[in-house]
Amino acid sequence: MKEINVAVTGGAGQIAYSLLPRLISGETFGSDTKVNLRLIEIPQVVDKLQGIIMELIDCGFEQTGELIATSDIKEGVKDADWILLVGSIPRGIVIDGKKIEERSDLLKINGGIFTDQGSAIGELAKSEAKILVVGNPANTNALIGMHSANNSSQQWFAMTALDANRAKAQLAEKAAVEISSIKNMIIWGNHSPTMYPDPYNATINGVSAAEVINDNLWLKDSYLPLVQQRGKAVIDARGASSAASAANAAIDTVKAVINPTKEGDCFSAAVVSDGSYGIPEGLIFGFPLRTNSTGKVEIIQGIELNEFAQTKIKVTTEELESERESVSDLID
Repeated sequence: MKEINVAVTGGAGQIAYSLLPRLISGETFGSDTKVNLRLIEIPQVVDKLQGIIMELIDCGFEQTGELIATSDIKEGVKDADWILLVGSIPRGIVIDGKKIEERSDLLKINGGIFTDQGSAIGELAKSEAKILVVGNPANTNALIGMHSANNSSQQWFAMTALDANRAKAQLAEKAAVEISSIKNMIIWGNHSPTMYPDPYNATINGVSAAEVINDNLWLKDSYLPLVQQRGKAVIDARGASSAASAANAAIDTVKAVINPTKEGDCFSAAVVSDGSYGIPEGLIFGFPLRTNSTGKVEIIQGIELNEFAQTKIKVTTEELESERESVSDLID
């Protein structure tokens, strides 16, 4: 049986609780792969990981390898093939008597965390390691981590699959079709309320979703805010942020990266821009991606963007440029 080393930060959190069993069950990396799992937490809660490990053992998965709990990021990411950076400081937490609500404050606070994590990953993880940032603000956290890693052979992603899954679900409900009939769901830009879930290039049974639905007023005035504000709606309804759906999206992303993309389809994640579609180089930006037959992830070229799409993409690009500027001292 093959072996793979997987590190997960925020290992005692709600997302990880849904995520971890699926990483070691054979679902994600295959039934022929043993998964050595490193769970990483802050010192104050690292003891809780022992209970998580007990539960993982009790699942009885044949693919379960070595299970380690640690508060040392260097121990956690050493020789890792995959690192899922789930942990981050959430909006609404109180630090030094101040409730953190602004995105700019989150960027600054999380910047220090992702600087240290990135540095350790660049130095100690496998040379071809893949890193998925789930913790928000995901795009710019990934940008900080990638710069701190300073290791061009490693590949960083920020998760937009949760947005893509939400977007598919809304289109499927409106069109009264199965979600499986929807392909090419692209999330352009930032994992934030400025993201652009593209209904014109998404397809339903091979036809543009916008054409099938044939209701531009709904697409622009209902569909976009439904997807863009879904995370807030979940918090309002549940009293906590998305956990099971976020974990599912992380699994979807890992599987999309390690398996060739089916012909005529794509997957959505944010990667470093190479200038495609006029997006400034260096931003971590949501693009349509494919994994080719050799295992390389590439940005799909040649997708047409109408005027409405270009307007929305401009907004999310400007937000990401502003975020990059606000953390410039961490990435220079």
